[in-house]
Amino acid sequence: MSVAAVLPLMLILILTVLMIQLQSFNSLFLVLSVAPLGIIGVVGALLLVDKPMGFVAMLGVLALTGMIARNSVILIDQVEKEKAQGRHPWDAVVEATAHRFRPILLTASAAILGMVPIAPTIFWGPMGYAIMGGLAVATVLTLVFLPALYVAWFRIKNPHPSPYRNAAVGEPAISTH
Repeated sequence: MSVAAVLPLMLILILTVLMIQLQSFNSLFLVLSVAPLGIIGVVGALLLVDKPMGFVAMLGVLALTGMIARNSVILIDQVEKEKAQGRHPWDAVVEATAHRFRPILLTASAAILGMVPIAPTIFWGPMGYAIMGGLAVATVLTLVFLPALYVAWFRIKNPHPSPYRNAAVGEPAISTH
């Protein structure tokens, strides 16, 4: 049985599990929005090392999708926990990102380094490079793009306006003269 034959069933199962875990269509959308961005790193890595985007590399992309989704779920779950503790949504996003930065970075680094032994091989090499490049880029995007998307999606305003800007006039509040 080919991978393409079971792909629709796999997608339905993944969406079901994510929906049960996140309990929100908005959160599900946020998790799913980061996963395709890993392709940037996959393409970059495969071009850099001149490897083909063949069947084995596509298997790597499937595995990569799960890794990216896991990191996104970890971050969004932490934001929801921070909000449940009474934090303002802006502060919850900032605190969750700071709190989960190290664990997400370390697990992604471990997965990337775990691909190093298979990367130079002829058969598994494209998969290794696809996972390494995709996960490196997706990790940065998870820690930068996902919090920004969360704030934009839920229209969260910063409760701590900058003291250096006069919001009413759009001019600096502190004169430099």
